[in-house]
Amino acid sequence: MGSSSSKPSSTSSSPLVWKASSDLVEALEASPETNVSRKQGVELEIQARVAAELKRLQKAEAAALKDAQEKLSAARKQAGTEDQSGPSRHVVSKEVAALHAKLVERRKVRDLPEGVEAARGEVVRCLRENDRRPLDCWREVEQFKEEVRRLEKGWVDKVVS
Repeated sequence: MGSSSSKPSSTSSSPLVWKASSDLVEALEASPETNVSRKQGVELEIQARVAAELKRLQKAEAAALKDAQEKLSAARKQAGTEDQSGPSRHVVSKEVAALHAKLVERRKVRDLPEGVEAARGEVVRCLRENDRRPLDCWREVEQFKEEVRRLEKGWVDKVVS
């Protein structure tokens, strides 16, 4: 078991010699095709096969889509023109349009109440007067926060009730 080496000896390897008939060599040399032209021919053949396969798949997809649409239309005819379990498409689209109009209306900026506007003005005035010491405006800021809290509480009460 351990007496033979796992690597083949270098004396036993012999070079591989290709023997081709002279007719084959002459036919290859006389051929007008070059490697480039053969590659281009193969590439064109592959492109043609891919295009044919793509057309076949598109036809199959179109047939499957047509079958599905026919089944769907048959199911609709069988169930009636309108599904009785829910609203129709037109009713839903009207509801969506109404909700959209409400949303657009809510986007409008409304004027602030006088209390909030006055507190805001006081904060701005104080900060301009005390531009080097903004911490001196804490009373005005607290008053503004209180006005905003009242405004938010009123809005929440209006929405909840």
